Amino acid sequence: MTEPFPNPGTSVTALPEPAERGDRPPPARFAYDAHTWKEIAHLLANLPVSLAGFVYTVTMLFTGVGLTVTVIGFPLLALGLMGSRLLGRMERVRARKLLGVRVEEPSRLPMRGSGGFWPQLWMAVKDPVGWRTVLYELIRLPWGVLTFAVTLAGLFVLWPVLPFVVRGLANADRAMVRGLLSPSDELERRIAELESDRGVVVDTAAADLRRIERDLHDGAQARLVNLAMGLGLAKEKLLEDPDAAASMVDEAHGEVKLALQELRDLARGIHPAVLTDRGLDAALSSVASRCTVPVQVTVDLDERPAAAIEGIAYFTVSELLQNISKHSRARSAAVEVWRSEGRLLIQVWDDGRGGASLDGGTGMRGLADRLGAVDGLFVVESPEGGPTTVTAELPWRDRSGALAEGPGRAKRVPKEASVRGRG
Repeated sequence: MTEPFPNPGTSVTALPEPAERGDRPPPARFAYDAHTWKEIAHLLANLPVSLAGFVYTVTMLFTGVGLTVTVIGFPLLALGLMGSRLLGRMERVRARKLLGVRVEEPSRLPMRGSGGFWPQLWMAVKDPVGWRTVLYELIRLPWGVLTFAVTLAGLFVLWPVLPFVVRGLANADRAMVRGLLSPSDELERRIAELESDRGVVVDTAAADLRRIERDLHDGAQARLVNLAMGLGLAKEKLLEDPDAAASMVDEAHGEVKLALQELRDLARGIHPAVLTDRGLDAALSSVASRCTVPVQVTVDLDERPAAAIEGIAYFTVSELLQNISKHSRARSAAVEVWRSEGRLLIQVWDDGRGGASLDGGTGMRGLADRLGAVDGLFVVESPEGGPTTVTAELPWRDRSGALAEGPGRAKRVPKEASVRGRG
């Protein structure tokens, strides 16, 4: 099961600052406590660790940069920078264990949806996290020699004041870890995400245009062609055989009705009129009425979001209800929509057989990509045997286009989501 989203009106507590989380060690003392011994171990380990990192980095740089005139140069450089990311991870673990420095892991490179091999290669080559780790490893060797020599000598000749010397050296290490091995700043992360999401949006728009063209060509256009041919034949027989002409006109009238119905269905698939006129509550109730499973719809919104966000929410629920009708074998379902802390939250629940996943087909994956393209989240919790709970989160934008104030995108996937757990 998954953890419910925050209730409307509740606040999300921000993560404490490093000093508040216990990153700052206790004051140095003449007595040798556990923190001092950990710092001594870290400083003595600096030499072998920095030597290994320096050798890897120099070898990787010379090999990759030297072979950039060939085909394999850039791929080798990209692989080398990915290896530097692993070195940075190990250094963060070492600093966390011995120095108490809690630095968040950088975001992974957004390879999915980046447009093929060459865009992925270029993204890896210009990775700021990898290059900062390269800089870290290059300056660490002379620093590692210095800290190893001073600490080792201090164990014999600076014993009384060694804790204070070690604390100063360890604080310099902490500063380097926080400065060079911390995640990219928010701007870099957002640029990388937006570059990836732009490709998803373009692909989704192209797929929608192809679907509309196909539906028009195979449906309404074919019926209108038949209608024109039928009316032409009826016109020719109007004087010779009025009864046959009247029969053809009746058939043409039936074709007109079917063509109009198909055009209405197509227009509803592009953007339903009820959504434009009356909002999510009425539109989702209309979708639920067409579902083969009884659906309870609850929409708790004091105002309407921007049209684009409203449309994405509508089509997300619509496709999820279609999946419930076709695949779930459920006896009941529920849809709940509400707003919390500048986000539009959606939960769709059913008591069917379960087993749904993002890897089960293109439908769920397409929904996840669409929500990700607008800085949303899409989480599926569907154990075998059911029930299935799908949670979706979208940024709230007012009808005027302003982005609502709030804590921003959730950094953690919720652990439990229940349409009845919001209270």
